[in-house]
Amino acid sequence: MQDITRRVALGFGAAALAAPALAQIPRTEAGSLNAAPEPGATLRVIRPARFVEPDETVFRANAQRFQDRFNVPVRVDFVGWEDIRPQTAVVANTGTGPDIVIGWGDDPHIYADKVIEMGDVADYLGRRYGGWGFLSEKYGRQHGTGRWIGIPIGGNIGPCCWRASAVREAGFDRIPEDHEGFLKLCLAMKRNGKPVGFALGNAVGDGNGFAQWLLWSHNAFLVDEEGKVAINSPETIDALKYLQELYQAFVPGTLSWLDPSNNRAFAAQEIHLTANGVSLYFALKNDPKMAAIAEDLQHSWMPKGRAPTPPHTATVMNAMLFRHTRYPNAAKAFIAFMLESEQYDPWMQGSMGYWAPPLKAYRASTVWDSDPKLGIFRDTMEQRYWAGYRGPISQASGAVSADYVLVQMCAAVASGQATPEAAAREAERRARRYYRNA
Repeated sequence: MQDITRRVALGFGAAALAAPALAQIPRTEAGSLNAAPEPGATLRVIRPARFVEPDETVFRANAQRFQDRFNVPVRVDFVGWEDIRPQTAVVANTGTGPDIVIGWGDDPHIYADKVIEMGDVADYLGRRYGGWGFLSEKYGRQHGTGRWIGIPIGGNIGPCCWRASAVREAGFDRIPEDHEGFLKLCLAMKRNGKPVGFALGNAVGDGNGFAQWLLWSHNAFLVDEEGKVAINSPETIDALKYLQELYQAFVPGTLSWLDPSNNRAFAAQEIHLTANGVSLYFALKNDPKMAAIAEDLQHSWMPKGRAPTPPHTATVMNAMLFRHTRYPNAAKAFIAFMLESEQYDPWMQGSMGYWAPPLKAYRASTVWDSDPKLGIFRDTMEQRYWAGYRGPISQASGAVSADYVLVQMCAAVASGQATPEAAAREAERRARRYYRNA
């Protein structure tokens, strides 16, 4: 899915760096951030690896601009999605390593006592760019204190990605909103030799995303509003029984899929329906050999089932500043700089909105109207579901996500290793290890 040439990628990067003149991002004067870099400061940053080339090329170019402007050398390392959490744990537990870790959404809540509060950065950016989105507030602020322990950088949502021709061949002109209709569609596609596929392996984005959709669309949830474990419920059992039927339409191998797997399978025409972010469309659209598939690809919400609205959330990149850093002002200045429109909008433009913005003003970016297939991603950070729904985001919710409790519950049922009832009990047992008082 990343088979576009470096020449094409650099072309996107160069075009993106010229984008601010077209973007017209509304912003207001919000004073200045009192975080002048310390003399002699240097910074090391780690963040998740890119799925689209300009995510890295433009991000690196922006980091170089910060280095040139403030005379602060910056080293940026891109880390595999499944590796960022183990590395974050090492940083937190040893008190050494990168100054800034751009990790996953609820990670700052796992290490809340080891990170620097960044309310000054959040206040400056929020006032300047129209306020923070719903999920930005959820993941950035510590529950019960309101302290900003993370600064969300962007969110990636995984709507349904489907081949219109294959869906029509199965007798449908769109993705049904109900479970029964969606099951009929997927089984018909499988009979036509055009199966579907959703990640059931330990995939940070796609695995968690599918498991969450499955549960939420049946009105099941991990914990209630007070944080009491509620995963072992009739609604969860219904969701897992539905998965047993839906899994019959899956292509073989999904039990081991990681985040790149469904991209590759879709591009190879091994599957014709999945859930994914912009990266899949980006790769197809920018590969001349894949132009026909890109034209045929459509985005829509996953079925809402019993939920009042399509139950989606975002995989959020969240910046943490650990207490061991010798240069906290330089680190804060870097985070703020990367979210300023002169840097952020070119990054977003170049990546076709792959990381949707955490600040509301960026909803006005021209990227969302540059291609009608991108509009669904505009309000990614306004989704009303989150990891650990319906309870507070906390150390426990972060640990459950990191331990893939929900994903492995689904995989156990799909593989036939556990009944829905047994899998729900095991998920409850595992969740209670983290929600000790629930």
